[in-house]
This record gives sequence, C-alpha cells and structure tokens, in this order.
Amino acid sequence: MSYAFVFPGQGVQEVGMGRDFYDKFTVSREMFLRADEALGFPLSRLIFEGPEEELTKTEYAQPAILTVSIAAFEALRTKSNDLHPSFVAGHSLGEYTALVAAGALKLEDGVKLVNIRGKLMQQAVPLGVGAMAAIIGLGKETVEALCRLVSDNDCLCEPANYNSLQQIVVSGHLRAVERVIELAKERGAKRAVMLKVSAPFHSSLMRPVAEGLAKAFEMCEWRRPKWPVVANVNAKPLEEVKEIQEALLLQSYNPVLWSQSVEFMRGAGVDAFLEIGPGSVLAGLIKKTVKDAKVFSLDSPDKLDGALDFIGGAQVE
Repeated sequence: MSYAFVFPGQGVQEVGMGRDFYDKFTVSREMFLRADEALGFPLSRLIFEGPEEELTKTEYAQPAILTVSIAAFEALRTKSNDLHPSFVAGHSLGEYTALVAAGALKLEDGVKLVNIRGKLMQQAVPLGVGAMAAIIGLGKETVEALCRLVSDNDCLCEPANYNSLQQIVVSGHLRAVERVIELAKERGAKRAVMLKVSAPFHSSLMRPVAEGLAKAFEMCEWRRPKWPVVANVNAKPLEEVKEIQEALLLQSYNPVLWSQSVEFMRGAGVDAFLEIGPGSVLAGLIKKTVKDAKVFSLDSPDKLDGALDFIGGAQVE
C-alpha cells in the first residue's frame, strides 16, 4: 500500500491561517520570511492580520496558500526525513505547491510564479465579464452537454474543475454561466450556484495567461521532482521538467481533472491521501470520488503526529 501528498487550491484562504506553524516551528517561520523577501512585500502580515478582502485577491491568495502549505510540509519533514509518497498532486494553484514540495521549484520561485499567475488571471478578463458556478448532483456528460448547448462563438461556458464525480465547476462568460445554472436546476441538479470569484479560471478565456507564464518560467530554476507529480491537465504522472512546464501552461486555460487524478492514483495503488495545507476541502472531494480511500488533513501542528501515524500505517499495511 502507498500514499500520496495533495495540496489545496484557492478558496481555502482565511486570515490567521498558518500562524500556529509560524509560532511553533523555526523551519515554518523561515518559509514565511523567505516568501516575504522573495515577493518584496510583507505577505505574512497580510496572512496573519488581513484584511480579508485583500487576502482574497487572487494575486495574494495564491502565494499565501502556497506558503502556508509549504510551512506545514516543512514542519512534517522536521518530524520525519523518511517521506516517500508514491505521488504528489495539487488542485490548480496546489500543483505549484506540489512542485515546491517535490523540489522541482524553490519556494522563492514558487511564490513569485503564483503571484504573477494571479495578476495575469485577473488581467485576462475584465471584472464582471466572466463567472464560475458549481454544479452538484449532475454527471459529467450532462454538464458537458449543457455547456455546449449555451455556448457559441461570442459567449462560452466550459467545465473548469472536475472536483468529484458529482461536483463540477463551470467557467466562462457571465451570461452563459447563468444559463447553465438555470438549465442544471431544470435537469435536477442538487445545487447550482455562482461562485465568489473574480475571473473565469480554467476556461479558454484564460488563454492569454499562458503566454505571460511562459516568460515567467524562464526566470526560474527548475529541477526534476523527487516524486512524480500528477498533472491537473491530463491526470498523468510527470517527472520531466519540460513536460511539467507544458502541463502548467495548459492548466491555466483547461479544466482541472481532479477526480480523474484521484482515480489514477488510487488505480496505481495509492490507498491513503494526506492533504497538506489550510482546510480539508480535498479530503472531502477525494472521499466522494473514491469511497474506500483513507484521507487525513494536516492543517495544524497538533495533527503532525496523526499525519505521521497515518502515512506510517499506509506503508506497513
């Protein structure tokens, strides 16, 4: 039996997250200080003190979540230097965190990249033009058919996140997304709700983001990851730097295949998923996708021993 590390994406940010790791572990504190220095502004103060509306802005939320997740990961490493996940993966932004954890990117390059990524995403589509919505209780084929039905050359809606077998997020022009919500409710969706986001992430409207990211990638030092990284864009394990970069560029304007990634890892023998970072969103999505999967969320220092027991059990069973 084996285990995987998974890292959360946007939406889990909250003022005060990671403060307990900062206070209790020197190595975690170093992650916050290194992020501040790399970015040239006090990200850690924003994380710990807010204001919330500033922290929620994508250009700050992305490096904030990455930093807190890596602070938790480094605290775990102080407890054990014998970490051998079969795979690492992350949801959207979390894929960059996974690459930092796997040693493919330095923390400094990781936070700078996702800060740039956030700015590019916000610039790609004017505020109020795009939207995203969560559709719960309809299958993949039905949601995809609804997106095709409402889309034309001037107005589109596309699947953006395959979060679990029964939860799919759609993204695109506001008018098209609103129409999908209406139709989804008519088709019997349990819920169809607009998300509080500032741009239509992971839709083809985000294509300009890839061009800017490609330039930013050239400024970073890349290495082969210590562990295979399961890519959002194709749910396949990647280890070559060129493949990883190409997958990240495609990820910016293509859907996150999260449930497919979980199914791949489970099929490859992973029976335990350790979520590292704020909240426990991914643990919930994983259980909805693979009902017999074991999950554990490491989001505070008092869960460190439990996390080690969890992955230790996954190894010896």
